[in-house]
Amino acid sequence: MPTANTILGCGTALVTPFTREGEVDLESFRNLIDWQIESGIDFLVPCGTTGESVSLTIDEYRSAISACVEQSGGRVRVVAGAGSNNTAHAIELGRIARESGADALLSVAPYYNKPTQEGLFRHFQAIAQASPLPVVVYNVPGRTSSNVQPATLKRLQAIANVCAVKEASGDLGQIMQIVSQRRAGFSVLSGDDALTLPMAALGCQGVISVVSNLIPAQMSQLVRLACGGQADEARSIHYEYLDLMNLNFVESNPIPVKYGLFRMGRIQESYRLPMCELGPAGRERMDHELERLNLTGRG
Repeated sequence: MPTANTILGCGTALVTPFTREGEVDLESFRNLIDWQIESGIDFLVPCGTTGESVSLTIDEYRSAISACVEQSGGRVRVVAGAGSNNTAHAIELGRIARESGADALLSVAPYYNKPTQEGLFRHFQAIAQASPLPVVVYNVPGRTSSNVQPATLKRLQAIANVCAVKEASGDLGQIMQIVSQRRAGFSVLSGDDALTLPMAALGCQGVISVVSNLIPAQMSQLVRLACGGQADEARSIHYEYLDLMNLNFVESNPIPVKYGLFRMGRIQESYRLPMCELGPAGRERMDHELERLNLTGRG
Protein backbone atom coordinates (compact mmCIF):
# COMPACT_ATOMS: atom_id res chain seq x y z
CA MET A 1 0.00 0.00 0.00
CA PRO A 2 1.17 3.58 -0.68
CA THR A 3 2.59 5.49 2.30
CA ALA A 4 3.07 9.20 2.96
CA ASN A 5 6.51 8.90 1.37
CA THR A 6 5.32 7.17 -1.80
CA ILE A 7 6.06 8.95 -5.09
CA LEU A 8 3.63 7.93 -7.84
CA GLY A 9 2.40 9.08 -11.23
CA CYS A 10 3.93 11.44 -13.78
CA GLY A 11 6.57 13.89 -12.64
CA THR A 12 8.27 16.40 -14.92
CA ALA A 13 12.05 16.72 -14.85
CA LEU A 14 11.88 20.48 -15.30
CA VAL A 15 14.26 22.40 -17.52
CA THR A 16 15.97 25.45 -16.03
CA PRO A 17 15.27 28.36 -18.39
CA PHE A 18 18.03 30.90 -18.94
CA THR A 19 17.80 34.44 -20.27
CA ARG A 20 19.68 35.42 -23.42
CA GLU A 21 22.37 36.77 -21.09
CA GLY A 22 22.73 33.36 -19.43
CA GLU A 23 21.04 34.11 -16.12
CA VAL A 24 18.39 31.84 -14.57
CA ASP A 25 15.03 33.01 -15.93
CA LEU A 26 12.78 32.65 -12.89
CA GLU A 27 9.82 34.33 -14.58
CA SER A 28 9.73 31.72 -17.37
CA PHE A 29 10.39 29.00 -14.78
CA ARG A 30 7.39 30.05 -12.72
CA ASN A 31 5.19 30.19 -15.81
CA LEU A 32 6.28 26.68 -16.75
CA ILE A 33 5.42 25.43 -13.28
CA ASP A 34 1.91 26.88 -13.42
CA TRP A 35 1.31 25.38 -16.88
CA GLN A 36 2.59 21.98 -15.73
CA ILE A 37 0.31 21.91 -12.70
CA GLU A 38 -2.70 23.18 -14.64
CA SER A 39 -2.06 20.40 -17.18
CA GLY A 40 -2.41 17.71 -14.50
CA ILE A 41 1.15 16.72 -13.67
CA ASP A 42 1.52 14.79 -10.39
CA PHE A 43 4.83 16.15 -9.11
CA LEU A 44 7.72 18.35 -10.23
CA VAL A 45 11.45 17.64 -10.29
CA PRO A 46 13.55 20.82 -10.47
CA CYS A 47 17.34 20.89 -10.72
CA GLY A 48 17.91 17.38 -12.02
CA THR A 49 19.87 16.41 -15.11
CA THR A 50 17.25 18.02 -17.37
CA GLY A 51 17.54 21.16 -15.23
CA GLU A 52 21.28 21.42 -15.95
CA SER A 53 21.93 21.20 -12.22
CA VAL A 54 25.68 20.72 -12.61
CA SER A 55 25.84 24.15 -14.31
CA LEU A 56 24.07 26.00 -11.48
CA THR A 57 25.75 27.83 -8.64
CA ILE A 58 24.62 27.04 -5.10
CA ASP A 59 22.73 30.35 -4.96
CA GLU A 60 21.00 29.58 -8.27
CA TYR A 61 20.16 26.08 -7.06
CA ARG A 62 18.62 27.47 -3.89
CA SER A 63 16.61 30.11 -5.76
CA ALA A 64 15.30 27.59 -8.31
CA ILE A 65 14.13 25.13 -5.64
CA SER A 66 12.59 27.95 -3.60
CA ALA A 67 10.80 29.32 -6.67
CA CYS A 68 9.42 25.89 -7.55
CA VAL A 69 8.15 25.31 -4.02
CA GLU A 70 6.63 28.80 -3.80
CA GLN A 71 4.99 28.67 -7.23
CA SER A 72 3.65 25.16 -6.65
CA GLY A 73 2.00 26.40 -3.48
CA GLY A 74 1.36 22.88 -2.22
CA ARG A 75 -0.64 21.93 -5.32
CA VAL A 76 1.86 19.17 -6.17
CA ARG A 77 4.93 17.76 -4.48
CA VAL A 78 8.40 19.05 -5.32
CA VAL A 79 11.07 16.35 -5.62
CA ALA A 80 14.30 18.33 -5.76
CA GLY A 81 17.30 17.08 -7.66
CA ALA A 82 20.08 16.70 -5.10
CA GLY A 83 22.73 14.54 -6.70
CA SER A 84 26.49 14.69 -6.97
CA ASN A 85 29.48 12.40 -7.38
CA ASN A 86 30.71 13.91 -4.11
CA THR A 87 28.66 12.41 -1.28
CA ALA A 88 29.23 15.38 1.04
CA HIS A 89 28.08 17.77 -1.69
CA ALA A 90 24.96 15.70 -2.34
CA ILE A 91 24.15 15.86 1.37
CA GLU A 92 24.63 19.64 1.31
CA LEU A 93 22.27 19.96 -1.68
CA GLY A 94 19.73 17.86 0.20
CA ARG A 95 20.00 20.20 3.18
CA ILE A 96 19.44 23.26 0.98
CA ALA A 97 16.49 21.58 -0.75
CA ARG A 98 14.88 20.76 2.59
CA GLU A 99 15.39 24.30 3.90
CA SER A 100 13.86 25.60 0.65
CA GLY A 101 10.72 23.56 1.26
CA ALA A 102 11.17 20.56 -1.04
CA ASP A 103 9.07 17.48 -0.26
CA ALA A 104 11.56 14.83 -1.40
CA LEU A 105 14.97 14.39 -3.03
CA LEU A 106 16.07 12.80 -6.29
CA SER A 107 19.69 11.70 -6.05
CA VAL A 108 21.59 10.41 -9.07
CA ALA A 109 24.19 7.69 -8.77
CA PRO A 110 27.72 9.14 -8.61
CA TYR A 111 29.06 9.86 -12.09
CA TYR A 112 32.69 9.58 -13.26
CA ASN A 113 33.94 7.98 -10.01
CA LYS A 114 32.60 4.51 -10.99
CA PRO A 115 32.12 3.30 -7.38
CA THR A 116 31.64 -0.33 -6.43
CA GLN A 117 28.23 -1.62 -5.39
CA GLU A 118 29.29 -1.21 -1.77
CA GLY A 119 30.31 2.37 -2.51
CA LEU A 120 26.96 3.04 -4.16
CA PHE A 121 25.13 1.62 -1.17
CA ARG A 122 27.11 3.74 1.30
CA HIS A 123 26.63 6.86 -0.84
CA PHE A 124 22.83 6.61 -0.86
CA GLN A 125 22.75 5.43 2.74
CA ALA A 126 24.65 8.56 3.82
CA ILE A 127 22.28 10.83 1.84
CA ALA A 128 19.18 9.17 3.30
CA GLN A 129 20.52 9.19 6.85
CA ALA A 130 21.41 12.89 6.60
CA SER A 131 17.89 13.99 5.63
CA PRO A 132 14.39 13.24 6.91
CA LEU A 133 13.00 13.69 3.40
CA PRO A 134 12.04 10.76 1.16
CA VAL A 135 14.85 9.88 -1.24
CA VAL A 136 14.44 8.68 -4.83
CA VAL A 137 17.48 6.80 -6.14
CA TYR A 138 18.26 7.68 -9.76
CA ASN A 139 19.93 4.95 -11.77
CA VAL A 140 21.10 6.10 -15.22
CA PRO A 141 24.15 4.08 -16.29
CA GLY A 142 24.35 5.83 -19.66
CA ARG A 143 25.35 9.05 -17.89
CA THR A 144 27.09 7.75 -14.77
CA SER A 145 29.02 4.69 -16.05
CA SER A 146 27.80 2.73 -13.04
CA ASN A 147 24.69 0.61 -12.52
CA VAL A 148 22.81 0.35 -9.23
CA GLN A 149 22.21 -3.38 -9.31
CA PRO A 150 18.97 -4.92 -7.99
CA ALA A 151 20.75 -6.47 -4.99
CA THR A 152 22.10 -3.05 -3.99
CA LEU A 153 18.71 -1.43 -4.41
CA LYS A 154 17.14 -4.17 -2.30
CA ARG A 155 19.62 -3.35 0.48
CA LEU A 156 18.76 0.34 0.20
CA GLN A 157 15.05 -0.40 0.61
CA ALA A 158 15.77 -1.37 4.21
CA ILE A 159 16.32 2.37 4.83
CA ALA A 160 12.87 3.75 5.64
CA ASN A 161 13.08 7.01 3.69
CA VAL A 162 14.50 5.49 0.49
CA CYS A 163 11.10 5.55 -1.17
CA ALA A 164 11.61 4.95 -4.91
CA VAL A 165 13.96 4.40 -7.81
CA LYS A 166 14.00 6.25 -11.10
CA GLU A 167 15.16 3.42 -13.36
CA ALA A 168 16.82 4.52 -16.59
CA SER A 169 18.99 1.49 -17.25
CA GLY A 170 16.82 0.42 -20.19
CA ASP A 171 17.29 -3.18 -19.03
CA LEU A 172 13.82 -4.70 -18.76
CA GLY A 173 15.23 -7.85 -17.17
CA GLN A 174 16.77 -5.77 -14.40
CA ILE A 175 13.58 -3.76 -14.03
CA MET A 176 11.50 -6.93 -13.61
CA GLN A 177 13.89 -8.12 -10.91
CA ILE A 178 13.57 -4.80 -9.08
CA VAL A 179 9.76 -4.86 -9.29
CA SER A 180 9.62 -8.45 -8.07
CA GLN A 181 11.60 -7.72 -4.91
CA ARG A 182 10.39 -4.24 -3.93
CA ARG A 183 9.00 -3.69 -0.48
CA ALA A 184 5.51 -2.33 0.18
CA GLY A 185 5.31 1.40 -0.47
CA PHE A 186 8.45 1.48 -2.65
CA SER A 187 7.89 2.84 -6.17
CA VAL A 188 9.68 1.91 -9.38
CA LEU A 189 9.48 4.85 -11.79
CA SER A 190 10.52 4.89 -15.42
CA GLY A 191 13.44 7.12 -16.32
CA ASP A 192 12.86 6.63 -20.05
CA ASP A 193 9.77 8.22 -21.60
CA ALA A 194 9.56 5.64 -24.39
CA LEU A 195 9.62 2.77 -21.87
CA THR A 196 6.91 4.17 -19.59
CA LEU A 197 4.14 2.06 -21.13
CA PRO A 198 6.00 -1.28 -21.10
CA MET A 199 7.34 -0.59 -17.61
CA ALA A 200 3.80 0.08 -16.37
CA ALA A 201 2.81 -3.30 -17.79
CA LEU A 202 5.61 -4.83 -15.68
CA GLY A 203 4.25 -3.20 -12.51
CA CYS A 204 6.00 0.18 -12.38
CA GLN A 205 4.04 3.11 -11.02
CA GLY A 206 4.99 6.17 -13.01
CA VAL A 207 7.70 8.16 -14.73
CA ILE A 208 10.01 11.08 -14.18
CA SER A 209 9.65 12.50 -17.65
CA VAL A 210 11.52 14.77 -20.04
CA VAL A 211 8.86 14.91 -22.76
CA SER A 212 6.24 16.07 -20.25
CA ASN A 213 8.00 19.44 -20.34
CA LEU A 214 6.36 19.69 -23.78
CA ILE A 215 3.20 17.59 -23.33
CA PRO A 216 2.35 17.46 -19.61
CA ALA A 217 -1.37 16.73 -20.08
CA GLN A 218 -0.79 13.93 -22.57
CA MET A 219 2.00 12.27 -20.61
CA SER A 220 0.04 12.48 -17.37
CA GLN A 221 -2.94 10.84 -19.06
CA LEU A 222 -0.75 8.10 -20.53
CA VAL A 223 0.56 7.24 -17.06
CA ARG A 224 -2.89 7.24 -15.46
CA LEU A 225 -4.26 4.97 -18.16
CA ALA A 226 -1.27 2.63 -18.21
CA CYS A 227 -1.11 2.27 -14.43
CA GLY A 228 -4.89 1.93 -14.28
CA GLY A 229 -4.95 -1.07 -16.57
CA GLN A 230 -6.35 0.74 -19.63
CA ALA A 231 -3.65 -0.52 -21.96
CA ASP A 232 -5.38 0.16 -25.30
CA GLU A 233 -6.03 3.82 -24.48
CA ALA A 234 -2.50 4.28 -23.12
CA ARG A 235 -1.02 2.63 -26.19
CA SER A 236 -2.78 5.12 -28.44
CA ILE A 237 -1.14 8.07 -26.64
CA HIS A 238 2.21 6.26 -26.53
CA TYR A 239 2.41 5.81 -30.30
CA GLU A 240 1.07 9.28 -31.06
CA TYR A 241 3.96 10.86 -29.14
CA LEU A 242 6.66 8.19 -29.46
CA ASP A 243 8.64 10.09 -32.09
CA LEU A 244 8.62 13.20 -29.91
CA MET A 245 9.81 11.14 -26.93
CA ASN A 246 12.73 9.80 -28.96
CA LEU A 247 13.58 13.18 -30.52
CA ASN A 248 14.24 14.56 -27.06
CA PHE A 249 17.35 12.38 -27.05
CA VAL A 250 18.54 12.99 -30.62
CA GLU A 251 21.24 15.05 -28.90
CA SER A 252 22.16 15.18 -25.22
CA ASN A 253 19.30 16.03 -22.86
CA PRO A 254 18.19 18.82 -22.29
CA ILE A 255 19.28 20.32 -25.62
CA PRO A 256 16.31 19.08 -27.71
CA VAL A 257 13.61 19.64 -25.08
CA LYS A 258 14.76 23.21 -24.46
CA TYR A 259 14.65 23.83 -28.20
CA GLY A 260 11.13 22.39 -28.25
CA LEU A 261 10.02 24.72 -25.44
CA PHE A 262 11.60 27.64 -27.30
CA ARG A 263 9.63 26.74 -30.44
CA MET A 264 6.51 26.57 -28.29
CA GLY A 265 7.18 30.13 -27.10
CA ARG A 266 7.75 29.20 -23.46
CA ILE A 267 11.49 29.85 -22.92
CA GLN A 268 14.48 31.44 -24.59
CA GLU A 269 16.82 29.17 -26.53
CA SER A 270 19.67 29.56 -24.06
CA TYR A 271 22.14 27.05 -22.63
CA ARG A 272 25.29 27.03 -20.56
CA LEU A 273 28.45 25.46 -21.86
CA PRO A 274 29.24 22.67 -22.34
CA MET A 275 25.62 22.46 -23.53
CA CYS A 276 24.93 24.33 -26.76
CA GLU A 277 22.22 24.78 -29.41
CA LEU A 278 20.58 21.85 -31.19
CA GLY A 279 22.23 21.10 -34.54
CA PRO A 280 20.53 21.76 -37.90
CA ALA A 281 19.40 18.17 -38.49
CA GLY A 282 17.86 17.93 -35.02
CA ARG A 283 16.16 21.30 -35.40
CA GLU A 284 14.58 20.24 -38.67
CA ARG A 285 13.29 16.99 -37.20
CA MET A 286 11.99 18.66 -34.05
CA ASP A 287 10.30 21.42 -36.04
CA HIS A 288 8.56 18.86 -38.23
CA GLU A 289 7.30 16.84 -35.27
CA LEU A 290 6.13 19.86 -33.27
CA GLU A 291 4.22 21.11 -36.31
CA ARG A 292 2.70 17.67 -36.92
CA LEU A 293 1.46 17.64 -33.33
CA ASN A 294 0.30 21.28 -33.51
CA LEU A 295 2.56 22.26 -30.62
CA THR A 296 4.33 25.29 -32.08
CA GLY A 297 3.52 28.68 -30.63
CA ARG A 298 2.15 29.39 -27.16
CA GLY A 299 -0.85 27.25 -26.28
